[in-house]
Amino acid sequence: MVKNSFISVITQEEKEENSGSVEFQVFHFTSKIRRLTSHLELHKRDFLSQRGLRMILGKRQRLLTYLSKKNKVRYKKLMDQLDIREPKTR
Repeated sequence: MVKNSFISVITQEEKEENSGSVEFQVFHFTSKIRRLTSHLELHKRDFLSQRGLRMILGKRQRLLTYLSKKNKVRYKKLMDQLDIREPKTR
């Protein structure tokens, strides 16, 4: 696994200022998801990492739902920036 393959879209100054913002949290979860996904491609039977991935996916989904209800413009911008698909509606 190569850690440098995940290039940060957010600068170091923005990390220090807005580490609690919804956008930063979603970005952080997305980078964790991508890292765990590449790990699980190599280690298919790592069930604890699979569980952790599902938990992080749920947290990110709840944050994206919150952001979509509060501010559609920021939500659309973040989805385009991180290249995340729109969630399925029931």
